Amino acid sequence: MRTLLFHGAAEEVTGSMHLLEVDGRWVALDCGLFQGRRAEADAKNRTWAVPPREISAVLLSHAHTDHSGRLPLLVKAGFDGPIYCTPATRDLCAIMLPDSAHIQEEDVFYLNKRRARKGLPPVEPLYDYDDALAAVKLFQTVSYGRWIAVVPGLLASFQEAGHMLGSAGIRLELAKRNGRTPSLYYSGDLGRPDLPILRDPAPFPPVETVLCESTYGGRTNEGIEQAKEALVAVVTRTVARGGKVIMPAFAVGRTQTIVYYLHEQMVAGRVPRLPVFVDSPLAVNATEVFKLHPECYDAEARAFHRVTGDILGGGCCTYIRSVEESKALHERRDPCIIISASAMCETGRIVHHIKNNITNPNNTLLIAGYQAANTLGRRLADGARRITLFHEEYEVRAEVVQIHGFSGHADQADLLRTLTPLVGTARRVVLVHGEPEQSGVLAEKLRAAGFADVVIGRRGQHLSLE
Repeated sequence: MRTLLFHGAAEEVTGSMHLLEVDGRWVALDCGLFQGRRAEADAKNRTWAVPPREISAVLLSHAHTDHSGRLPLLVKAGFDGPIYCTPATRDLCAIMLPDSAHIQEEDVFYLNKRRARKGLPPVEPLYDYDDALAAVKLFQTVSYGRWIAVVPGLLASFQEAGHMLGSAGIRLELAKRNGRTPSLYYSGDLGRPDLPILRDPAPFPPVETVLCESTYGGRTNEGIEQAKEALVAVVTRTVARGGKVIMPAFAVGRTQTIVYYLHEQMVAGRVPRLPVFVDSPLAVNATEVFKLHPECYDAEARAFHRVTGDILGGGCCTYIRSVEESKALHERRDPCIIISASAMCETGRIVHHIKNNITNPNNTLLIAGYQAANTLGRRLADGARRITLFHEEYEVRAEVVQIHGFSGHADQADLLRTLTPLVGTARRVVLVHGEPEQSGVLAEKLRAAGFADVVIGRRGQHLSLE
């Protein structure tokens, strides 16, 4: 029996996890954290489609939390097999998973204080620091392009996905049976061509089944050059007002992209040289990991490095670790740029920066990418005029701008350009990692392009690969 079972990131964009059964053995493609409404996300995070002890291995596409963040919980629940990934992904997860554990523990600490006041019993975090370290011990690194035997009857190989440092699509080939060799390609999160720092995504290989993300399957985003122009315009007009630019950003990937662009535009004289603060210990550590992996850089990043000596803002950025330094930023009145996590404004230091700056019309909240449903970032991007933070209500007077062009996700045009060469080769395209309206639009476009069988993966759905 060789089947695919969808468990997470099916008709949604968080909790990425798909399970491949190969003759009674289970292999997980990613093991991501669900995000969104607290109770709903917590219930999903604690539920497994297959008992963790029965999973033989994990193939990890990249380090973002929605793809890797449940690995410590998987290990806590009994998984003890190998976790295969690229070297850069392993190094990023070694800092990101303990950071995720810290967030879990801190979040539950404050939640339990409120529960105690209401006479409710305490709750447990999903996992702790020791669980995260136990997961990191199981990582085994595999270079791009190298084939490995995952379980009997299954070979896998990673290829460049261009989404973030170390990100990969995963090519899978099953043992020949009845004259056929079933093959599958899992896109992970597919990047865009011409993103800074990273190499472009590799073309999809000729396979029978393509399992493809569809985050932006229903829309075409601004181009990279348009996004840079928008960034220059936002910073320039905010500085002219005497305000601050507050930017929620993924600590890994998006922060480094924004810093690269700001540094580039300051060197070119198109953006005023003003203080830039990266307020996230995780982002500081991640930036050090970026410096360890120049093998992932594209030619443009290598050339910029030769000119400046540093592609990640050494001449314009202050990287902040301590809580005291972070709090000191609230007292600054002069124009500056503050980049902080979490990207969707749900937790972390960015929430405090929003609280202290959202009511000032001179300031700008610059949202640089996709915001999942039911998050504060999504409500702000959709035009909310009042928000609640720390049980207090705040009026949104700051300018709110969303720029989609910095997204590390391929948009509809990118996805169609990548997939259409497989018309006549792939017998089936399965869309995952997308809200229904995004996946639905892309599915119709793919059918019109000539794909006879286009499926939108649903949670709990089994798909035969025979």
